[in-house]
Amino acid sequence: MTTQYDFARADFNSVYLGGQLIEGAGITRVPWDIEAEQPAVVDFHKLGRFRGEILDVGCGLGDNAIYLARLGHKVTAIDAASAAIEQARVRAAGLDIEWAVTDATDLSEYTGRFDTVLDSALYHTLDAVNRKLYVAAIHRATAPGARLNLLSFAAVPGGMPEPLAVAEQTLRDDLAEAGWKITSLGQTRFAGATEAVIGFLNKVGAEPVFDSLGRVTLPVWTVQADRA
Repeated sequence: MTTQYDFARADFNSVYLGGQLIEGAGITRVPWDIEAEQPAVVDFHKLGRFRGEILDVGCGLGDNAIYLARLGHKVTAIDAASAAIEQARVRAAGLDIEWAVTDATDLSEYTGRFDTVLDSALYHTLDAVNRKLYVAAIHRATAPGARLNLLSFAAVPGGMPEPLAVAEQTLRDDLAEAGWKITSLGQTRFAGATEAVIGFLNKVGAEPVFDSLGRVTLPVWTVQADRA
């Protein structure tokens, strides 16, 4: 039987400080902290999806931003959780990355600036209204011809429950409405910290698959889109 949680009340700053992410869920470690870049982000790089000035939105502890900066990219990494940004700065010591604590549904201070956006599992954490505001905000923050690379929990059998997981048509509709033209939409796996989430996944009925490093993985949409 699936246990119900109020995902809209997730406290992201708290979990970076060792507190609860979702009340009653027992998650007190950062679930997405694999201490390395996401494999799907590496796949985006292999496809040549990063160019110009990059915005890593919802950067968390910064491992994807660190990966891109080490490849020579100019990266701005933002997150709404101040504790995440503080820890990311330490993790990225010596690298030239611009960090900021910012509301991803606004981004008015970045209008027309970026050539590429990376969203590694932010979109699905927002409610329906804020998802629309968010994809419109990143459109305003980008220059003509910009690219979006997005990973979102997929509402498919064995995945995370809705509303945390998103239906394909919802994702398509939100991006199109905001002015993004999808050029590729498929599925891949998102790696998480096994010890942080395995009990929670069992409670909600998700079916984790483990990668060669023993990390739990869950199905996500992998989206490539261009700024229309």
